[in-house]
Amino acid sequence: MRLFHIHGDQFSELRELPADLPEQGFLWLGLGRREFEVELNQVQAHLQAWAGGQLVDLHVSDLLNNQLPSHFDYTSWYDLMVFRRLAAAPGSEALFFDDEHGTLASAEKALKAIDTSPVGFALFDRVLLTVHPTDCLVRDFFADKLGKMSPGNGGRDLRGSGRMPASTADLMLRMLNHMVDSYLDLRRLLSKQLATLQKMLLDPHSQFDDWAMLLASRDALHRLEDTCEDQRSALQEWIDALDEWPADNDPHAQRERELLRVRSRDVLEHVERVLSHVRRLESSAESAVQMHFSALGHRTNSIMRTLTVLTAIFLPLNLITGIFGMNFDGLPLIHSSTGIWIAFGMMAAVGLTLGAFFWRKRYLGTQAR
Repeated sequence: MRLFHIHGDQFSELRELPADLPEQGFLWLGLGRREFEVELNQVQAHLQAWAGGQLVDLHVSDLLNNQLPSHFDYTSWYDLMVFRRLAAAPGSEALFFDDEHGTLASAEKALKAIDTSPVGFALFDRVLLTVHPTDCLVRDFFADKLGKMSPGNGGRDLRGSGRMPASTADLMLRMLNHMVDSYLDLRRLLSKQLATLQKMLLDPHSQFDDWAMLLASRDALHRLEDTCEDQRSALQEWIDALDEWPADNDPHAQRERELLRVRSRDVLEHVERVLSHVRRLESSAESAVQMHFSALGHRTNSIMRTLTVLTAIFLPLNLITGIFGMNFDGLPLIHSSTGIWIAFGMMAAVGLTLGAFFWRKRYLGTQAR
């Protein structure tokens, strides 16, 4: 469990949970999912003291559910956002950085190695509660980043154009944007693995027969698409709820709310970009499968055309052989010493003539007219 106090340009980590909220700024309480389950009673008691309300039971179940899809819900005293991250699972980097040629097994494992564990956000007016997977680095990343941005920690030169989050919603949107962009960093790696799959499917010398693994890869892409669509729906519901917030006549509050809308639309645009890329990968895999079957059909047709031409060439030769093999004493050339050579020459002439004819028609070539 980590607790932070954010006020203006100041960012500090608190050692223990205070009995009351600080006079200014807001608190960020970040817990692992297991920590949240163990410390639930303590967290609920402090939320009651800080914000005047606790998490409802259904939302607690949502925050503890590791299989819950991305979604948004709200009450009169807090909003709830569950967002499934898209990132490489710990220890799976070697699957992405495979050798240049790669294998279909590594492509399928790379797709399965994308972690889509949910991260929960409970937004009160001055308290942000985040519930992370055990191996999630988002909390520590933002704790370190915001700590460097604080002037009290010598971060004046590190801030650049950045600024401290002005509200709990602002901090949540920054985390969501970071989780979405973490998938954008995997685009090149996933594209490489799907290119390996396409290369194997379209290689005429490849004896591809592992269809179960191919179906597993396609299912992984389908799951990614479903995850992205859930993310988009959750963010769209958040934007709709943001537009329904009560009007505030304070110019500063109006400006902050407009900045929240801008940041929300930016995160939604990033999710749309991820969804578009996943769909392109999915379409590319489907096209590779269709091209694979088309190539197999073309190869089969070429083989059958060649066999048919060879049959057509040897059919008259078999006819000649059959005629001279009949048991009749009056057949021409059978009593001549040169008859075999005449028959052989005739058969060779017929075979060469038919072979030349079919070759000219490109029935024996790589392409048919």
